Amino acid sequence: MTESARGNSERFSVFSAAMRTMRRVGGIGWLCVAMFAVGGACGVRAPDSETSPAASQARGRAAAIGSDTLAESLLVDLADLDTTIVVEARYAGADNFTGTPLPGYEAPRALLRREAAEALSRVQARLRSGPYGLKVFDGYRPVRATLAMVRWAESSGQEHLLAEGYIARQSRHNLGVAVDLTLVERVTGIELDMGTPFDTFSEAAHTTNAEGDILRHRQILLHAMEAEGFENYEKEWW
Repeated sequence: MTESARGNSERFSVFSAAMRTMRRVGGIGWLCVAMFAVGGACGVRAPDSETSPAASQARGRAAAIGSDTLAESLLVDLADLDTTIVVEARYAGADNFTGTPLPGYEAPRALLRREAAEALSRVQARLRSGPYGLKVFDGYRPVRATLAMVRWAESSGQEHLLAEGYIARQSRHNLGVAVDLTLVERVTGIELDMGTPFDTFSEAAHTTNAEGDILRHRQILLHAMEAEGFENYEKEWW
């Protein structure tokens, strides 16, 4: 995404494949706030020895992505800015593609850089003028969670998900500038039908690969997000 954020005019990069091992960019949503560049790769298995060459390589790759401590110092809790946005932190529990809580998620909440959180709140206000609202599945993603996603793909024999862009080896989620989300009915809180479950790694989840009400729902989300500077990731509806 972009390298700097200079106010509301900055483009926010949206979506990471919701499951892309930390989603390449960010989204179910998409929503990757385009403010900072994400560097480095992080798909390394945890080595047996802390002093082995593999261990050194793993530490180097994690460092290249960014420091969790540094990232966390710049984050805000989305709930502190907008209590109307529903949060269902999938990676803080077992209801995600790995089947287990991911490391680094200490509470079921959504953290984001302030610029991203404020833009998302504006999206929510735009949607709530009608019958819809947002539900967030993921925002800031700790580096160790990203590494765990990559290890899952490798250990389960699904390395092809890395090559195909469904699971990423680096992510703006690690900087708190990407978000995964969907639409809900404002009054009932029921999720709109987007055609696939969250974290679906197939062409069925690609933004434009739908028709009828499903395509209409995806377009509502797309247009609302783009209106506040977010950019869609075409391999996800979120």
